[in-house]
Amino acid sequence: MEGWDKVVPQFLREMLSSLDPKARDAVEELRLREGFPLAVVQAGEEWTHPAWRGRPLTEEALRRVLETAGRGSVHTVLDQLRSGYVTAAGGVRVGICGEGATREGELLSFRRITSLALRVPHDLPGVARPLLPQLAEGGELSNTLILSPPGLGKTTLLRDLIRCVSLGEGVRPRRVGVADERGELGAGALRRQLGPRTDVLENCPKAAALLMLLRGMAPQVLAVDEITAPEDLRAIQEAAGCGVTLLATAHGGSWEELRLRPLYRELLDQGIFRTFVVLSLAQGKRVYTVRKEGMP
Repeated sequence: MEGWDKVVPQFLREMLSSLDPKARDAVEELRLREGFPLAVVQAGEEWTHPAWRGRPLTEEALRRVLETAGRGSVHTVLDQLRSGYVTAAGGVRVGICGEGATREGELLSFRRITSLALRVPHDLPGVARPLLPQLAEGGELSNTLILSPPGLGKTTLLRDLIRCVSLGEGVRPRRVGVADERGELGAGALRRQLGPRTDVLENCPKAAALLMLLRGMAPQVLAVDEITAPEDLRAIQEAAGCGVTLLATAHGGSWEELRLRPLYRELLDQGIFRTFVVLSLAQGKRVYTVRKEGMP
């Protein structure tokens, strides 16, 4: 729970103290909704502690959370909302819903805030290690795409893969360049957890960051979280032609589901990624399934 300390106000820290230490460490998300009590997400399931049920949250309480995340200014956070969420200190992702204020179809701010979702990054050293024999050949990783629905831990898995490559755990040690547009892979203290051969370019658009790393840092491996736009794909195509190993993530529940979306269908048709890791949830536990190109 250390990741919450700098991004939630005192009243929320006091509420979370109702959880025992083991339960606090297992919290993946906080869900705050105006008119309803605080809820937490653990192993993909959302629930509310009995001590919170008689304490519905107000919009003012939600704004206080945003002010803390934005280090004193709601506008500091709202100005970053072009992608529907912002990243606070320590890589905590803050999703926001409410009544938007728009101009010419562009979201400018929020008139009202009705929901917040706070997701803290979890550092799980070793989570990637059991997968490495399937992801590497002769000690070298192949281009790997990690797929999962939101919130199942694809960023956590990518972070640990970066660490393994940088340290040479289970694979040959390699220089890793990380395009961290939202500060969720290597922000703050997280950077030191990515290993000694890792260089992080933070708060820079993914496509530009990939090319800057490629041209300026001579990486042997490039890592990027969430391929979402055509320009990301173009940058990955250029990097793939330069002999660099690629590690990336994408939203999707399966390889087949990914093929239904035009951007990813183009990516798959080009054969840039030959190994896929699909995350799923079974009986409250995460399951990691490795699929090689050409497998049924």
